[in-house]
Amino acid sequence: MLWKLLVEYLRPHRKLLAAVVVFQLAQSIASLYLPTLNADIIDEGVAKGDITYILNLGAVMLAVTLLQIVCSVVAVYFAAKAAMGTGRDLRGAIFQRVGEFSEQEVTRFGAPSLITRSTNDVQQVQQLVLMSATMLVTAPMLSIGGVIMAVRQDAQLSWLIAVAVPVLLVAIGLITGRMVPLFRKMQKRIDTVNRVLREQLTGIRVVRAFVREDIETARFGQANDDVTDTALKAGRLMALAFPVVMLVLNVSSVAVIWFGAFRIEDGSMQVGTLIAFLSYLMQILMSVMMATFMAVMIPRAAVSADRIGAVLGTESSVRPPRNPVSSSVRRGELEMVDAGFAYPGADQPVLTGITFIAEAGQTTAIIGSTGAGKTTLVNLMPRLFDVTSGSVRMDGVDVRELDPDLLWGHIGLVPQRPYLFSGTVRSNLQYGKPDATDEECWEALEIAQARDFVERMDGGLDAPISQGGTNVSGGQRQRLAIARALVKRPELYIFDDSFSSLDTGTDARLRQALKRSTVGATLVIIAQRVSSIVDADQILVLDDGRIVGRGTHGELLETSETYREIVNSQLAAEETV
Repeated sequence: MLWKLLVEYLRPHRKLLAAVVVFQLAQSIASLYLPTLNADIIDEGVAKGDITYILNLGAVMLAVTLLQIVCSVVAVYFAAKAAMGTGRDLRGAIFQRVGEFSEQEVTRFGAPSLITRSTNDVQQVQQLVLMSATMLVTAPMLSIGGVIMAVRQDAQLSWLIAVAVPVLLVAIGLITGRMVPLFRKMQKRIDTVNRVLREQLTGIRVVRAFVREDIETARFGQANDDVTDTALKAGRLMALAFPVVMLVLNVSSVAVIWFGAFRIEDGSMQVGTLIAFLSYLMQILMSVMMATFMAVMIPRAAVSADRIGAVLGTESSVRPPRNPVSSSVRRGELEMVDAGFAYPGADQPVLTGITFIAEAGQTTAIIGSTGAGKTTLVNLMPRLFDVTSGSVRMDGVDVRELDPDLLWGHIGLVPQRPYLFSGTVRSNLQYGKPDATDEECWEALEIAQARDFVERMDGGLDAPISQGGTNVSGGQRQRLAIARALVKRPELYIFDDSFSSLDTGTDARLRQALKRSTVGATLVIIAQRVSSIVDADQILVLDDGRIVGRGTHGELLETSETYREIVNSQLAAEETV
Protein backbone atom coordinates (compact mmCIF):
# COMPACT_ATOMS: atom_id res chain seq x y z
CA MET A 1 0.00 0.00 0.00
CA LEU A 2 2.90 2.38 0.77
CA TRP A 3 4.32 1.99 -2.73
CA LYS A 4 0.88 2.44 -4.28
CA LEU A 5 0.23 5.63 -2.30
CA LEU A 6 3.64 7.08 -3.14
CA VAL A 7 3.28 6.35 -6.86
CA GLU A 8 -0.18 7.93 -6.96
CA TYR A 9 0.45 11.01 -4.84
CA LEU A 10 4.02 11.76 -5.94
CA ARG A 11 3.06 11.79 -9.62
CA PRO A 12 1.97 15.47 -9.57
CA HIS A 13 5.35 16.36 -8.03
CA ARG A 14 7.55 14.42 -10.44
CA LYS A 15 9.23 17.59 -11.75
CA LEU A 16 10.24 18.56 -8.23
CA LEU A 17 11.56 15.05 -7.59
CA ALA A 18 13.53 15.12 -10.85
CA ALA A 19 15.10 18.41 -9.73
CA VAL A 20 15.93 16.82 -6.35
CA VAL A 21 17.75 13.93 -8.08
CA VAL A 22 19.73 16.32 -10.31
CA PHE A 23 20.87 18.56 -7.45
CA GLN A 24 21.56 15.63 -5.13
CA LEU A 25 23.69 14.04 -7.85
CA ALA A 26 25.61 17.28 -8.26
CA GLN A 27 26.25 17.63 -4.52
CA SER A 28 27.24 13.94 -4.27
CA ILE A 29 29.79 14.34 -7.07
CA ALA A 30 31.18 17.42 -5.33
CA SER A 31 31.33 15.55 -2.02
CA LEU A 32 33.17 12.63 -3.65
CA TYR A 33 35.63 14.94 -5.38
CA LEU A 34 36.76 16.72 -2.19
CA PRO A 35 38.81 13.84 -0.66
CA THR A 36 40.75 13.45 -3.93
CA LEU A 37 41.60 17.15 -3.90
CA ASN A 38 42.62 16.87 -0.26
CA ALA A 39 44.91 13.93 -1.09
CA ASP A 40 46.56 15.92 -3.91
CA ILE A 41 47.16 18.89 -1.57
CA ILE A 42 48.86 16.59 0.97
CA ASP A 43 50.92 14.52 -1.49
CA GLU A 44 51.80 17.21 -4.02
CA GLY A 45 51.64 20.39 -1.96
CA VAL A 46 52.38 19.74 1.71
CA ALA A 47 54.90 16.95 1.14
CA LYS A 48 56.84 19.01 -1.45
CA GLY A 49 56.32 22.41 0.23
CA ASP A 50 54.60 23.90 -2.84
CA ILE A 51 52.58 26.77 -1.36
CA THR A 52 51.23 27.91 -4.74
CA TYR A 53 49.86 24.43 -5.44
CA ILE A 54 48.24 24.33 -1.99
CA LEU A 55 46.56 27.74 -2.50
CA ASN A 56 45.33 26.89 -6.01
CA LEU A 57 43.85 23.53 -5.01
CA GLY A 58 42.50 25.11 -1.78
CA ALA A 59 40.58 27.64 -3.88
CA VAL A 60 39.22 24.80 -6.02
CA MET A 61 38.14 22.96 -2.86
CA LEU A 62 36.34 26.07 -1.60
CA ALA A 63 34.54 26.45 -4.94
CA VAL A 64 33.52 22.75 -4.92
CA THR A 65 32.35 23.06 -1.30
CA LEU A 66 30.27 26.15 -2.15
CA LEU A 67 28.72 24.26 -5.08
CA GLN A 68 27.97 21.33 -2.77
CA ILE A 69 26.24 23.61 -0.24
CA VAL A 70 24.14 25.37 -2.88
CA CYS A 71 23.05 22.09 -4.50
CA SER A 72 22.22 20.57 -1.10
CA VAL A 73 20.10 23.55 -0.04
CA VAL A 74 18.20 23.62 -3.35
CA ALA A 75 17.65 19.84 -3.23
CA VAL A 76 16.27 20.01 0.33
CA TYR A 77 13.99 22.89 -0.67
CA PHE A 78 12.50 20.96 -3.59
CA ALA A 79 12.26 17.80 -1.46
CA ALA A 80 10.40 19.65 1.29
CA LYS A 81 8.04 21.18 -1.26
CA ALA A 82 7.26 17.76 -2.76
CA ALA A 83 6.81 16.17 0.68
CA MET A 84 4.53 18.92 1.98
CA GLY A 85 2.50 18.80 -1.23
CA THR A 86 2.11 15.04 -0.88
CA GLY A 87 0.93 15.44 2.72
CA ARG A 88 -1.54 18.13 1.66
CA ASP A 89 -2.96 15.93 -1.11
CA LEU A 90 -3.25 12.92 1.20
CA ARG A 91 -5.08 14.89 3.89
CA GLY A 92 -7.38 16.34 1.27
CA ALA A 93 -8.13 12.88 -0.14
CA ILE A 94 -8.89 11.47 3.32
CA PHE A 95 -11.12 14.43 4.18
CA GLN A 96 -13.02 14.09 0.92
CA ARG A 97 -13.49 10.34 1.33
CA VAL A 98 -14.62 10.66 4.96
CA GLY A 99 -17.05 13.37 3.84
CA GLU A 100 -18.62 10.79 1.51
CA PHE A 101 -18.97 8.17 4.25
CA SER A 102 -22.34 7.30 5.69
CA GLU A 103 -22.86 6.91 9.42
CA GLN A 104 -22.09 3.24 8.99
CA GLU A 105 -18.48 3.79 7.79
CA VAL A 106 -17.79 6.57 10.30
CA THR A 107 -18.94 4.28 13.12
CA ARG A 108 -16.84 1.39 11.81
CA PHE A 109 -13.59 3.37 11.76
CA GLY A 110 -14.37 5.59 14.74
CA ALA A 111 -13.80 9.33 14.90
CA PRO A 112 -10.54 9.11 16.94
CA SER A 113 -9.00 6.71 14.43
CA LEU A 114 -10.04 8.88 11.48
CA ILE A 115 -8.44 11.90 13.16
CA THR A 116 -5.19 9.99 13.73
CA ARG A 117 -5.15 8.71 10.16
CA SER A 118 -5.56 12.19 8.69
CA THR A 119 -2.90 13.74 10.96
CA ASN A 120 -0.28 11.45 12.48
CA ASP A 121 -0.39 8.77 9.78
CA VAL A 122 -0.17 11.31 6.98
CA GLN A 123 2.73 12.95 8.81
CA GLN A 124 4.61 9.63 8.84
CA VAL A 125 4.25 9.21 5.07
CA GLN A 126 5.11 12.87 4.53
CA GLN A 127 8.25 12.50 6.67
CA LEU A 128 9.26 9.41 4.71
CA VAL A 129 9.01 11.32 1.43
CA LEU A 130 11.14 14.16 2.81
CA MET A 131 13.81 11.89 4.26
CA SER A 132 13.87 9.69 1.16
CA ALA A 133 14.43 12.70 -1.08
CA THR A 134 17.20 14.04 1.13
CA MET A 135 18.88 10.87 2.45
CA LEU A 136 17.79 7.82 0.49
CA VAL A 137 18.51 9.44 -2.88
CA THR A 138 22.06 10.38 -1.90
CA ALA A 139 22.87 7.07 -0.16
CA PRO A 140 23.36 4.96 -3.33
CA MET A 141 25.17 7.81 -5.07
CA LEU A 142 27.66 8.22 -2.23
CA SER A 143 28.08 4.49 -1.59
CA ILE A 144 28.62 3.49 -5.23
CA GLY A 145 30.69 6.56 -5.99
CA GLY A 146 32.67 6.07 -2.77
CA VAL A 147 33.52 2.47 -3.66
CA ILE A 148 34.72 3.52 -7.12
CA MET A 149 36.83 6.39 -5.77
CA ALA A 150 38.24 4.26 -2.92
CA VAL A 151 39.32 1.51 -5.35
CA ARG A 152 40.95 4.18 -7.51
CA GLN A 153 42.94 5.39 -4.52
CA ASP A 154 44.10 1.95 -3.38
CA ALA A 155 42.61 -1.35 -4.53
CA GLN A 156 44.48 -3.50 -2.02
CA LEU A 157 42.73 -1.94 1.00
CA SER A 158 39.29 -2.37 -0.60
CA TRP A 159 38.72 -5.67 1.21
CA LEU A 160 38.05 -3.59 4.33
CA ILE A 161 34.97 -2.15 2.60
CA ALA A 162 33.73 -5.66 1.80
CA VAL A 163 33.95 -6.49 5.51
CA ALA A 164 32.71 -3.27 7.14
CA VAL A 165 29.60 -2.75 5.01
CA PRO A 166 28.00 -6.20 5.64
CA VAL A 167 28.80 -5.97 9.37
CA LEU A 168 27.05 -2.58 9.54
CA LEU A 169 24.06 -3.86 7.55
CA VAL A 170 23.61 -6.90 9.78
CA ALA A 171 23.93 -4.86 13.00
CA ILE A 172 21.41 -2.21 11.97
CA GLY A 173 19.13 -4.81 10.38
CA LEU A 174 18.83 -6.73 13.65
CA ILE A 175 17.88 -3.54 15.48
CA THR A 176 15.35 -2.28 12.93
CA GLY A 177 13.73 -5.70 12.68
CA ARG A 178 12.66 -5.44 16.31
CA MET A 179 11.32 -1.91 15.84
CA VAL A 180 8.67 -2.73 13.21
CA PRO A 181 6.11 -4.37 15.58
CA LEU A 182 6.68 -1.55 18.08
CA PHE A 183 5.70 1.05 15.48
CA ARG A 184 2.54 -0.88 14.61
CA LYS A 185 1.61 -1.01 18.29
CA MET A 186 2.38 2.69 18.73
CA GLN A 187 -0.11 3.82 16.05
CA LYS A 188 -2.89 1.80 17.67
CA ARG A 189 -2.09 3.24 21.08
CA ILE A 190 -2.12 6.77 19.69
CA ASP A 191 -5.66 5.96 18.48
CA THR A 192 -6.54 4.95 22.03
CA VAL A 193 -5.18 8.20 23.50
CA ASN A 194 -7.20 10.19 20.97
CA ARG A 195 -10.34 8.22 21.76
CA VAL A 196 -10.02 8.59 25.53
CA LEU A 197 -9.20 12.29 25.31
CA ARG A 198 -12.07 12.95 22.91
CA GLU A 199 -14.52 11.11 25.17
CA GLN A 200 -13.41 13.08 28.22
CA LEU A 201 -13.62 16.45 26.47
CA THR A 202 -17.04 15.64 25.03
CA GLY A 203 -18.38 14.29 28.30
CA ILE A 204 -16.70 16.75 30.67
CA ARG A 205 -20.02 17.69 32.26
CA VAL A 206 -20.88 14.08 32.97
CA VAL A 207 -17.40 13.46 34.39
CA ARG A 208 -17.75 16.37 36.80
CA ALA A 209 -21.38 15.65 37.65
CA PHE A 210 -20.51 12.12 38.82
CA VAL A 211 -17.19 13.17 40.40
CA ARG A 212 -15.20 10.87 38.10
CA GLU A 213 -12.20 13.14 37.57
CA ASP A 214 -9.77 10.85 39.38
CA ILE A 215 -10.98 7.75 37.54
CA GLU A 216 -10.85 9.48 34.15
CA THR A 217 -7.40 10.86 34.99
CA ALA A 218 -6.22 7.34 35.76
CA ARG A 219 -7.84 6.05 32.55
CA PHE A 220 -6.07 8.65 30.44
CA GLY A 221 -2.86 8.05 32.39
CA GLN A 222 -3.00 4.35 31.52
CA ALA A 223 -3.46 5.09 27.81
CA ASN A 224 -0.72 7.71 27.97
CA ASP A 225 1.64 5.31 29.76
CA ASP A 226 1.02 2.65 27.12
CA VAL A 227 2.11 5.05 24.37
CA THR A 228 5.07 6.18 26.45
CA ASP A 229 6.24 2.63 27.14
CA THR A 230 6.05 1.69 23.48
CA ALA A 231 7.84 4.88 22.43
CA LEU A 232 10.55 4.24 25.04
CA LYS A 233 11.15 0.73 23.76
CA ALA A 234 11.46 2.02 20.20
CA GLY A 235 13.62 4.90 21.42
CA ARG A 236 15.98 2.56 23.26
CA LEU A 237 16.47 0.53 20.10
CA MET A 238 17.15 3.70 18.12
CA ALA A 239 19.57 4.84 20.82
CA LEU A 240 21.33 1.47 20.59
CA ALA A 241 21.71 1.89 16.83
CA PHE A 242 23.94 4.97 17.09
CA PRO A 243 26.71 3.46 19.26
CA VAL A 244 26.65 0.31 17.12
CA VAL A 245 27.18 2.42 14.00
CA MET A 246 29.93 4.43 15.67
CA LEU A 247 31.62 1.21 16.81
CA VAL A 248 31.69 -0.13 13.25
CA LEU A 249 32.88 3.24 11.89
CA ASN A 250 35.68 3.59 14.45
CA VAL A 251 36.86 -0.01 14.15
CA SER A 252 36.89 0.40 10.36
CA SER A 253 38.92 3.62 10.69
CA VAL A 254 41.44 1.93 12.96
CA ALA A 255 41.72 -0.98 10.52
CA VAL A 256 42.34 1.37 7.56
CA ILE A 257 45.02 3.31 9.45
CA TRP A 258 46.60 0.07 10.74
CA PHE A 259 46.88 -1.66 7.39
CA GLY A 260 47.54 1.58 5.53
CA ALA A 261 50.50 2.34 7.79
CA PHE A 262 52.28 -0.80 6.60
CA ARG A 263 51.72 0.20 2.97
CA ILE A 264 53.05 3.71 3.63
CA GLU A 265 56.06 2.18 5.37
CA ASP A 266 56.98 0.04 2.36
CA GLY A 267 56.40 3.00 0.02
CA SER A 268 53.43 1.55 -1.90
CA MET A 269 51.03 4.18 -0.59
CA GLN A 270 51.16 7.88 0.20
CA VAL A 271 49.77 9.67 3.27
CA GLY A 272 47.28 11.72 1.22
CA THR A 273 46.00 8.55 -0.44
CA LEU A 274 45.45 6.92 2.96
CA ILE A 275 43.48 9.95 4.22
CA ALA A 276 41.40 10.02 1.02
CA PHE A 277 40.69 6.28 1.30
CA LEU A 278 39.64 6.76 4.92
CA SER A 279 37.31 9.61 3.90
CA TYR A 280 35.72 7.47 1.19
CA LEU A 281 35.24 4.59 3.62
CA MET A 282 33.49 6.96 6.03
CA GLN A 283 31.26 8.24 3.21
CA ILE A 284 30.37 4.69 2.21
CA LEU A 285 29.54 3.63 5.76
CA MET A 286 27.59 6.81 6.46
CA SER A 287 25.54 6.35 3.30
CA VAL A 288 24.86 2.73 4.26
CA MET A 289 23.86 3.95 7.72
CA MET A 290 21.48 6.53 6.21
CA ALA A 291 19.89 3.91 3.99
CA THR A 292 19.55 1.55 6.95
CA PHE A 293 17.98 4.21 9.13
CA MET A 294 15.51 4.81 6.33
CA ALA A 295 14.59 1.17 6.80
CA VAL A 296 13.46 2.20 10.29
CA MET A 297 11.13 4.83 8.88
CA ILE A 298 9.77 2.70 6.06
CA PRO A 299 7.98 0.12 8.29
CA ARG A 300 6.32 2.85 10.35
CA ALA A 301 5.30 4.71 7.21
CA ALA A 302 4.07 1.41 5.74
CA VAL A 303 1.82 0.87 8.77
CA SER A 304 0.48 4.40 8.39
CA ALA A 305 0.01 3.91 4.64
CA ASP A 306 -2.04 0.77 5.28
CA ARG A 307 -4.27 2.71 7.65
CA ILE A 308 -4.64 5.56 5.16
CA GLY A 309 -5.30 3.10 2.34
CA ALA A 310 -8.02 1.43 4.39
CA VAL A 311 -9.89 4.74 4.53
CA LEU A 312 -9.29 5.67 0.88
CA GLY A 313 -10.21 2.16 -0.25
CA THR A 314 -13.52 2.08 1.60
CA GLU A 315 -16.52 2.95 -0.51
CA SER A 316 -19.51 4.53 1.14
CA SER A 317 -22.50 2.25 1.55
CA VAL A 318 -24.56 5.22 0.30
CA ARG A 319 -23.41 5.51 -3.30
CA PRO A 320 -24.54 8.18 -5.76
CA PRO A 321 -26.54 6.84 -8.72
CA ARG A 322 -24.83 6.46 -12.09
CA ASN A 323 -27.61 8.30 -13.91
CA PRO A 324 -29.12 10.54 -11.23
CA VAL A 325 -32.53 12.12 -11.57
CA SER A 326 -31.95 15.84 -11.13
CA SER A 327 -35.33 17.54 -11.62
CA SER A 328 -38.10 15.64 -9.87
CA VAL A 329 -38.50 17.14 -6.39
CA ARG A 330 -41.38 19.61 -6.51
CA ARG A 331 -43.57 19.16 -3.45
CA GLY A 332 -41.41 17.18 -1.04
CA GLU A 333 -43.85 14.31 -0.58
CA LEU A 334 -42.11 11.47 1.27
CA GLU A 335 -43.14 7.84 0.91
CA MET A 336 -41.76 4.63 2.39
CA VAL A 337 -42.73 1.34 0.80
CA ASP A 338 -42.07 -1.81 2.87
CA ALA A 339 -38.78 -0.23 4.02
CA GLY A 340 -36.45 -2.19 6.24
CA PHE A 341 -32.95 -1.74 7.59
CA ALA A 342 -30.44 -4.07 9.23
CA TYR A 343 -26.89 -3.32 10.28
CA PRO A 344 -24.21 -5.53 8.67
CA GLY A 345 -23.80 -8.75 10.65
CA ALA A 346 -26.84 -8.06 12.85
CA ASP A 347 -29.10 -10.99 13.71
CA GLN A 348 -32.30 -8.93 13.59
CA PRO A 349 -33.26 -5.93 11.44
CA VAL A 350 -33.79 -2.58 13.15
CA LEU A 351 -36.76 -1.70 10.95
CA THR A 352 -39.17 -4.01 9.13
CA GLY A 353 -42.02 -3.34 6.70
CA ILE A 354 -42.28 0.43 7.19
CA THR A 355 -44.92 1.81 4.84
CA PHE A 356 -46.45 5.31 4.98
CA ILE A 357 -46.85 8.55 3.02
CA ALA A 358 -45.97 11.98 4.43
CA GLU A 359 -47.97 14.27 2.19
CA ALA A 360 -47.05 17.83 1.30
CA GLY A 361 -48.76 20.42 3.47
CA GLN A 362 -49.33 17.96 6.28
CA THR A 363 -47.53 17.02 9.50
CA THR A 364 -46.58 13.40 10.03
CA ALA A 365 -45.45 12.51 13.54
CA ILE A 366 -43.60 9.38 14.63
CA ILE A 367 -43.62 8.32 18.26
CA GLY A 368 -42.34 5.29 20.09
CA SER A 369 -40.39 4.10 23.08
CA THR A 370 -36.61 4.32 23.33
CA GLY A 371 -34.98 1.82 20.98
CA ALA A 372 -38.04 1.52 18.74
CA GLY A 373 -35.98 2.60 15.70
CA LYS A 374 -37.10 6.21 15.35
CA THR A 375 -33.66 7.74 14.72
CA THR A 376 -32.75 4.96 12.26
CA LEU A 377 -35.98 5.73 10.41
CA VAL A 378 -35.00 9.41 10.28
CA ASN A 379 -31.58 8.53 8.86
CA LEU A 380 -33.25 6.69 5.98
CA MET A 381 -35.21 9.75 4.87
CA PRO A 382 -32.29 11.99 3.81
CA ARG A 383 -30.36 8.85 2.79
CA LEU A 384 -27.79 8.94 5.57
CA PHE A 385 -28.37 5.17 5.45
CA ASP A 386 -29.73 3.14 2.57
CA VAL A 387 -32.62 0.78 3.18
CA THR A 388 -31.71 -2.89 3.03
CA SER A 389 -35.19 -3.76 1.80
CA GLY A 390 -38.07 -1.82 0.26
CA SER A 391 -37.64 1.79 -0.82
CA VAL A 392 -37.81 5.44 0.27
CA ARG A 393 -39.31 7.79 -2.30
CA MET A 394 -39.40 11.53 -2.73
CA ASP A 395 -42.24 12.69 -5.00
CA GLY A 396 -42.51 9.15 -6.31
CA VAL A 397 -38.81 8.73 -7.16
CA ASP A 398 -36.57 6.36 -5.19
CA VAL A 399 -34.08 8.48 -3.25
CA ARG A 400 -31.30 6.14 -4.46
CA GLU A 401 -31.95 7.41 -7.98
CA LEU A 402 -31.94 11.10 -7.07
CA ASP A 403 -28.91 13.36 -7.31
CA PRO A 404 -27.69 13.50 -3.67
CA ASP A 405 -27.23 17.27 -3.78
CA LEU A 406 -30.77 17.68 -5.10
CA LEU A 407 -32.18 15.43 -2.38
CA TRP A 408 -30.32 17.10 0.48
CA GLY A 409 -31.00 20.54 -0.95
CA HIS A 410 -34.75 19.98 -0.49
CA ILE A 411 -34.52 18.66 3.08
CA GLY A 412 -34.18 20.65 6.28
CA LEU A 413 -32.96 18.27 8.99
CA VAL A 414 -32.81 19.13 12.68
CA PRO A 415 -30.98 16.20 14.33
CA GLN A 416 -31.67 14.78 17.75
CA ARG A 417 -28.43 16.24 19.08
CA PRO A 418 -28.21 19.68 17.45
CA TYR A 419 -24.72 20.78 16.50
CA LEU A 420 -23.59 24.37 15.97
CA PHE A 421 -20.36 25.28 14.22
CA SER A 422 -17.82 27.73 15.57
CA GLY A 423 -18.50 31.20 14.18
CA THR A 424 -21.47 33.47 14.73
CA VAL A 425 -25.23 33.15 14.94
CA ARG A 426 -25.43 34.48 11.37
CA SER A 427 -22.86 32.02 9.96
CA ASN A 428 -24.75 29.11 11.53
CA LEU A 429 -28.11 30.28 10.18
CA GLN A 430 -26.60 30.78 6.72
CA TYR A 431 -25.13 27.29 6.70
CA GLY A 432 -27.91 25.95 4.48
CA LYS A 433 -28.47 29.20 2.59
CA PRO A 434 -25.28 31.28 2.27
CA ASP A 435 -27.09 34.25 0.69
CA ALA A 436 -29.75 34.51 3.41
CA THR A 437 -30.44 38.13 4.38
CA ASP A 438 -30.62 39.48 7.91
CA GLU A 439 -34.40 39.76 7.55
CA GLU A 440 -34.65 36.07 6.69
CA CYS A 441 -32.45 35.18 9.65
CA TRP A 442 -34.51 37.23 12.09
CA GLU A 443 -37.73 35.78 10.68
CA ALA A 444 -36.44 32.24 11.20
CA LEU A 445 -35.34 33.12 14.73
CA GLU A 446 -38.80 34.57 15.40
CA ILE A 447 -40.51 31.35 14.29
CA ALA A 448 -38.04 29.21 16.29
CA GLN A 449 -38.73 31.29 19.43
CA ALA A 450 -35.05 32.28 19.50
CA ARG A 451 -35.23 35.97 18.65
CA ASP A 452 -35.46 37.15 22.24
CA PHE A 453 -32.27 35.54 23.52
CA VAL A 454 -30.31 36.32 20.30
CA GLU A 455 -31.22 40.00 20.68
CA ARG A 456 -29.90 39.88 24.24
CA MET A 457 -26.61 38.36 23.11
CA ASP A 458 -23.72 40.76 22.61
CA GLY A 459 -23.66 41.38 18.86
CA GLY A 460 -27.03 39.92 17.93
CA LEU A 461 -26.58 37.98 14.70
CA ASP A 462 -22.84 38.56 15.01
CA ALA A 463 -22.70 37.07 18.50
CA PRO A 464 -19.99 34.39 18.69
CA ILE A 465 -20.89 30.71 18.82
CA SER A 466 -18.26 28.28 20.11
CA GLN A 467 -17.61 24.86 18.60
CA GLY A 468 -20.61 22.63 19.20
CA GLY A 469 -22.59 25.57 20.57
CA THR A 470 -21.26 25.01 24.07
CA ASN A 471 -21.66 28.68 25.01
CA VAL A 472 -25.47 28.47 24.75
CA SER A 473 -27.92 26.27 26.64
CA GLY A 474 -29.37 23.04 25.28
CA GLY A 475 -32.75 24.65 24.55
CA GLN A 476 -31.13 27.64 22.84
CA ARG A 477 -28.98 25.29 20.79
CA GLN A 478 -32.08 23.38 19.67
CA ARG A 479 -33.91 26.57 18.70
CA LEU A 480 -30.93 27.83 16.70
CA ALA A 481 -30.75 24.49 14.90
CA ILE A 482 -34.46 24.76 14.09
CA ALA A 483 -33.96 28.33 12.83
CA ARG A 484 -31.08 27.10 10.62
CA ALA A 485 -33.44 24.63 8.94
CA LEU A 486 -36.16 27.29 8.58
CA VAL A 487 -33.80 29.74 6.82
CA LYS A 488 -33.27 27.13 4.12
CA ARG A 489 -37.02 26.97 3.32
CA PRO A 490 -36.95 23.33 2.13
CA GLU A 491 -39.82 21.26 0.81
CA LEU A 492 -39.37 18.64 3.56
CA TYR A 493 -38.69 19.38 7.24
CA ILE A 494 -37.46 16.57 9.50
CA PHE A 495 -37.42 17.25 13.23
CA ASP A 496 -35.74 14.38 15.09
CA ASP A 497 -36.92 14.84 18.68
CA SER A 498 -36.03 18.53 18.27
CA PHE A 499 -38.41 19.88 20.93
CA SER A 500 -37.28 17.76 23.88
CA SER A 501 -35.22 20.54 25.52
CA LEU A 502 -38.02 23.10 25.28
CA ASP A 503 -40.55 23.85 27.98
CA THR A 504 -44.18 23.14 27.10
CA GLY A 505 -45.04 26.81 26.56
CA THR A 506 -42.16 27.40 24.13
CA ASP A 507 -42.95 24.07 22.47
CA ALA A 508 -46.59 25.09 21.88
CA ARG A 509 -45.68 28.55 20.51
CA LEU A 510 -43.04 27.05 18.25
CA ARG A 511 -45.45 24.48 16.82
CA GLN A 512 -48.06 27.16 16.11
CA ALA A 513 -45.48 29.35 14.39
CA LEU A 514 -44.22 26.38 12.37
CA LYS A 515 -47.72 25.59 11.18
CA ARG A 516 -48.15 29.13 9.86
CA SER A 517 -44.70 29.43 8.23
CA THR A 518 -44.41 26.00 6.61
CA VAL A 519 -47.67 25.97 4.67
CA GLY A 520 -47.30 23.62 1.67
CA ALA A 521 -44.20 21.91 3.05
CA THR A 522 -44.00 18.37 4.37
CA LEU A 523 -43.27 18.08 8.10
CA VAL A 524 -41.99 14.91 9.73
CA ILE A 525 -41.68 15.16 13.52
CA ILE A 526 -40.04 12.48 15.65
CA ALA A 527 -41.09 12.89 19.27
CA GLN A 528 -41.19 11.20 22.63
CA ARG A 529 -43.51 13.80 24.15
CA VAL A 530 -47.15 13.36 23.17
CA SER A 531 -47.92 17.06 23.68
CA SER A 532 -45.61 17.89 20.77
CA ILE A 533 -47.65 15.88 18.25
CA VAL A 534 -51.28 15.96 19.38
CA ASP A 535 -52.27 18.20 16.47
CA ALA A 536 -50.39 16.23 13.78
CA ASP A 537 -52.36 15.19 10.69
CA GLN A 538 -50.95 11.66 10.95
CA ILE A 539 -49.24 9.90 13.86
CA LEU A 540 -47.27 6.69 13.37
CA VAL A 541 -46.64 4.54 16.44
CA LEU A 542 -43.36 2.66 16.19
CA ASP A 543 -42.58 -0.36 18.34
CA ASP A 544 -39.68 -2.80 17.92
CA GLY A 545 -38.99 -1.51 14.39
CA ARG A 546 -42.57 -1.87 13.13
CA ILE A 547 -45.53 0.47 12.72
CA VAL A 548 -48.14 -0.76 15.19
CA GLY A 549 -50.57 2.12 14.87
CA ARG A 550 -51.44 5.07 12.67
CA GLY A 551 -54.01 7.85 12.71
CA THR A 552 -54.74 11.09 14.52
CA HIS A 553 -54.34 11.53 18.27
CA GLY A 554 -58.03 10.84 18.89
CA GLU A 555 -58.11 7.79 16.61
CA LEU A 556 -55.02 6.24 18.18
CA LEU A 557 -56.41 6.66 21.69
CA GLU A 558 -59.25 4.37 20.59
CA THR A 559 -57.35 1.91 18.39
CA SER A 560 -53.75 1.61 19.60
CA GLU A 561 -52.89 0.00 22.93
CA THR A 562 -49.21 1.00 22.56
CA TYR A 563 -50.13 4.66 22.01
CA ARG A 564 -52.46 4.66 25.01
CA GLU A 565 -49.67 3.26 27.17
CA ILE A 566 -47.37 6.07 26.06
CA VAL A 567 -50.03 8.70 26.73
CA ASN A 568 -50.96 7.24 30.12
CA SER A 569 -47.34 6.98 31.22
CA GLN A 570 -46.72 10.64 30.40
CA LEU A 571 -49.96 11.76 32.04
CA ALA A 572 -49.04 9.78 35.15
CA ALA A 573 -45.61 11.37 35.21
CA GLU A 574 -47.12 14.87 34.87
CA GLU A 575 -49.61 14.20 37.69
CA THR A 576 -46.80 12.92 39.91
CA VAL A 577 -44.81 16.09 39.29
